[in-house]
Amino acid sequence: MTTLDMEKGFQEIWELFKKTNRNIKEVSAQLKETDKQMKETSKQMKETDKRFHKLTDKWGEFVEGMVSPAAIKIFSERGITIDSVTQHYKVSRNGKEGLEIDIMGMNGEYVVLIEVKSTLGIQDVKDHLKRMAKFKSFFPEYSNRKVVGAVAGIVIRKGVDLYAFKQGLFVIAQSGDSVMILNDNTFKPKEW
Repeated sequence: MTTLDMEKGFQEIWELFKKTNRNIKEVSAQLKETDKQMKETSKQMKETDKRFHKLTDKWGEFVEGMVSPAAIKIFSERGITIDSVTQHYKVSRNGKEGLEIDIMGMNGEYVVLIEVKSTLGIQDVKDHLKRMAKFKSFFPEYSNRKVVGAVAGIVIRKGVDLYAFKQGLFVIAQSGDSVMILNDNTFKPKEW
């Protein structure tokens, strides 16, 4: 190999190195732009998530707004006369994890705990059953009352109503511009 061949080879390698260096800089710039776009997309997704949660919270409030005023009427039709109804009842006792009840109806004999969802699923029923089991330890002032439960939803997933019936819960669903209890008149609720 001559000196001229070596120099020519060196020049080719040097040109390839410069071209590779330019390519690396271009890819690096593209990666920076992609990273910037990903951060912007992430920011937009977080904002969309906030809006979605705000919307679902409003929808949940709407559903509660349908169930709460109807609770007195629909439970009196089942022999449970409710004197007062409270929404969004929250408590924490002795450092125990807090307990939240969507709607609580009561009289001197009964406390009715109602979980309200826009779309009611099996897990919602299971979660409410856990709340029902904890209720008297969080609310000892109601220890001498019969505590019964209900779940309500505008949309009730397939089979959820039957599951809730078997667990001893009333099931409340939309009926026209109001709500109704789906359980038949022979239904006996579980008492906690």
